[in-house]
Amino acid sequence: MMRYSSVVLSAGFTGLLSFSLLAVAIGTDYWYIIDVNKPNYTAPDDLSIRSGLWRIYEGAKRSSVIPFFSANMSSLTEVEKQLLGLHHVVVILLPLSLVLLVFGWIFGLVSSLACSPKLLAGSATYFLFCSLFTLSGLLVYIRYSNRAMEEFQQAVSPENLAYVNVSFGWSFAIAWLSYSLEVATGLLLMLAASIILLKGRFDSGVAIARL
Repeated sequence: MMRYSSVVLSAGFTGLLSFSLLAVAIGTDYWYIIDVNKPNYTAPDDLSIRSGLWRIYEGAKRSSVIPFFSANMSSLTEVEKQLLGLHHVVVILLPLSLVLLVFGWIFGLVSSLACSPKLLAGSATYFLFCSLFTLSGLLVYIRYSNRAMEEFQQAVSPENLAYVNVSFGWSFAIAWLSYSLEVATGLLLMLAASIILLKGRFDSGVAIARL
């Protein structure tokens, strides 16, 4: 049972860490970064841009809230509507995944205490299901970012694009790490269920041998 304890403790830790990292990722504003390093630029305003799921920061001081469901769709272009639609999907899927992780962690805790293979397998399936929400949200965000970058490239001259460096930020990176830990938690719970089943068969075999 020592091995079983180690596995379920590891699953509890990875599940909790996954929730914490996803919460940090959702709440921070370093998902997408545009660094502008224009030579001989002496104005006080910083041209760099960074964005999160909720706000966009232009330079060090200016920021704006990303419009959500209250946006006036009739005044937007087709491209803007498409971008806003993709963004809506992201801000629904990722917070939903965060909420589901809370229930998954509770379900996993109860299953591990009960030492029930069926409950553990159910918890494992639940965590893997939750990971699909996180993965879908991240993939949609990549699509959203690429589409926004295409529009940015059309609006900026090729000469100025040479001074622009675009990258995903650390908020996006830790969201991917959270997804990886969700999958790891599901696999660890599945392993715990297998350990209980194997132990049960071993104990049954020992009992029969003694007869």
